[in-house]
Amino acid sequence: MIPASSLSTQAADWRLQWREAVTDPQQLLAMLGLDRLADQVRAVPRQHFGLRVPRSFVGRMRAGDAADPLLRQVLPLRDELIQAPGFGLDAVGDLPSLAGTGVLHKYQGRALLIATGSCAIHCRYCFRQHFPYSEQTAARDRWKPAIEQLRGDQGISEVLLSGGDPLTLATPRLRELTDQLAELAHIRRLRIHTRLPIVLPARVDAELCNWLGSLPWPVAMVVHSNHGNEIDDEVAAALARLRSTGVSLLNQSVLLKGVNDDVATLATLSERLFAAGVLPYYLHLLDRVQGSSHYEVPEARIAELERGLRTCLPGYLMPRWVREVAGEPYKTPYVASL
Repeated sequence: MIPASSLSTQAADWRLQWREAVTDPQQLLAMLGLDRLADQVRAVPRQHFGLRVPRSFVGRMRAGDAADPLLRQVLPLRDELIQAPGFGLDAVGDLPSLAGTGVLHKYQGRALLIATGSCAIHCRYCFRQHFPYSEQTAARDRWKPAIEQLRGDQGISEVLLSGGDPLTLATPRLRELTDQLAELAHIRRLRIHTRLPIVLPARVDAELCNWLGSLPWPVAMVVHSNHGNEIDDEVAAALARLRSTGVSLLNQSVLLKGVNDDVATLATLSERLFAAGVLPYYLHLLDRVQGSSHYEVPEARIAELERGLRTCLPGYLMPRWVREVAGEPYKTPYVASL
């Protein structure tokens, strides 16, 4: 791990930590003693999807280890330039599912709000890295177009907040949304998909917890952790604060080559999540977004991993293995052939 002395002082205010995130790949390599990777990083043009990683997350990486599983998730490398067949800009069919400004309606009874295009961390495998956030964000005009879209569809009972990452918005902005959602009698559940409690645990402050505890519906929060090394004491404490508000905590992961593509790593992740009060929920097979082909695990290896994990974990710690297939009415379960 990185010595604390090599990182800037971690402030209690999550907004200061946000501003201090590392955005220069060469700086990140210098912090980790990995200057030998400079040429690979330099080969990747600085496009719209640049590097962003909070210093608290950098602090969990192993200095000098080019194969560190946390580093591999965020460091732009030459492999992103590969134009692989079958990998596109809209890997899961978001654009055909737009029902209104920043509102996706893929599945019966549920609507997803693209709350913001901002994230605290840029995961290189992100399936929405090419999404037109400037045109399609539900927070536009103080949420009014999105609310009107939901008001007009009485069949929607659950609202999902996604992005980007909805917890990058200030808590008063989130409260503004939920105050308006509370006026819609047909909404019965709220789900929040976020990576911030894992990568920027200071975001789970008293103001956020007070807001969560005041909501009128059952709330499920789906966090996103891919490797057990992401869950340190600070993250565990943030998850405990979230649990104290009454929200149900679930985790979704992505199967990534060189990050978590072995049975022991996946089992440890499930065990550490459960110890922190989080139930493993989904393990997604890679969404085939352009620039991510080097993360794809071969099909035969996926089958080995699924069977191996099923063998060593109790059923309640076994996440659902799924693919998201554009146009399908639900996520497609993956089960290894016997």
